[in-house]
Amino acid sequence: MSRRCELTGKGPMTGNNVSHANNKTKRRFLPNLNDVTLQSETLGRGIKLRISAAALRTVDHRGGLDAFLAKAKDAELSATALKVKKEIAKAQAANA
Repeated sequence: MSRRCELTGKGPMTGNNVSHANNKTKRRFLPNLNDVTLQSETLGRGIKLRISAAALRTVDHRGGLDAFLAKAKDAELSATALKVKKEIAKAQAANA
């Protein structure tokens, strides 16, 4: 399982540990990933995703998973999220 957010594409970054003596050693900054089940109003079911805490706040701010995926760029989404986005778009087109 990769350490990458399924909605935003946020992944590990690199940097340095800096000691009091100013010695520098390489380190990794990992994203704060959480396993969550987000509800889709259009599909009427939950979708399990592994997303960052920042992405979870953004989903809430935008008004839910459906609204977030409608605005999200396809390049940033994982294969699972892209599949869900297409399912939601198809369901909304059928309802309209």
